[in-house]
Amino acid sequence: MSTAALKQRIQDDMKTSMKSGDKARLQVIRLILSAIKQIEVDERIELDDDRIITVLDKMTKQRRESADQYEKAGRDDLLKQEMYEIEILKEFLPAELSDEEIEALIEEAISSTGASSIKDMGKVMGQLKPKVQGRADMGAVSGKIKSRLNAA
Repeated sequence: MSTAALKQRIQDDMKTSMKSGDKARLQVIRLILSAIKQIEVDERIELDDDRIITVLDKMTKQRRESADQYEKAGRDDLLKQEMYEIEILKEFLPAELSDEEIEALIEEAISSTGASSIKDMGKVMGQLKPKVQGRADMGAVSGKIKSRLNAA
């Protein structure tokens, strides 16, 4: 099996960080590679780019949640570290979707699934998730879908 292009890019970035002596960046990249390796060992597979994006997206979500908690607790030092890690993670994720693009995708998913009420939320999310994974905050997308379906 060949190594996924994204994984190779992360490994190359790790080498660059080592050579430049950027220890903070190197630490974050090692966390990313560790998370990927853990899944590969547990499931005895080699992750493809889509699955790696899912891992990166999950790591970003965890850090956002931690950042919110640190902000509420007034821990600016820890908040700063979480925000730094999010920035590094974003470098390996696809470009984020704009609000207009998200709205258009939601509209398309609602019309193609024939969703008319909140009961159809699962259908809409099922169709949208592969398109927006790693490119938008799924919690925010879910909220937009709920408001659209409640208004319908």
